[in-house]
Amino acid sequence: MLTFLALGFSMGISAGLSPGPLLTLVITASLRSGFAGGLRVALSPFITDLPIIVLSVLLSNSLPIEALRWVGTVGALVVIWLGVEALRASRHALLPGVHGPEAAPQRELWRGALVNALNPHPYLFWVTVGGPTLVSSWRISPWHSVAFMAAFYGLLIGSKIAIAWLVSRQAGHLSLAWYRRILAGCGLLLFGMAGLLLWQVWHGM
Repeated sequence: MLTFLALGFSMGISAGLSPGPLLTLVITASLRSGFAGGLRVALSPFITDLPIIVLSVLLSNSLPIEALRWVGTVGALVVIWLGVEALRASRHALLPGVHGPEAAPQRELWRGALVNALNPHPYLFWVTVGGPTLVSSWRISPWHSVAFMAAFYGLLIGSKIAIAWLVSRQAGHLSLAWYRRILAGCGLLLFGMAGLLLWQVWHGM
């Protein structure tokens, strides 16, 4: 069981801290909507990952690459849209709770879920690494699978929650000008992530 715990911990922290659209959205939401917004984005894998896990375990390595490519393309377009939204917001944004009210955090959960559902990385991870590991642990005992999943999601979600908390805490110390610059930077970063997604799904697979 310790082996699967260690695998879950290492994979979870790596996935949680790796740069990507979801992590960028956690930072953007934390700046825009405070910790509540960042928390909702961080929790979005709980909504999207169950169907992905079931699909990956059932299909194993038979999921066509072409399907992942088109899912990734749609995902990149969504990330571009979020980048445009962040850039627009940066022009007139007010500091949450300081110069103006915090943006409603309720929408952030669904933004995060949409980005995660259309990101090919979770599919690739569960088809190539996570799914086979889950099946291997289940063959030993269901408790080994529980240990692996708890460790993986504890670190994946926990690391993103920690980042949301740190960003939201520091937002109160920012000047309005720097707040808008960082928000604009997040928008540009989302554009970069979208370009990287497109390159990976069409040239990196």
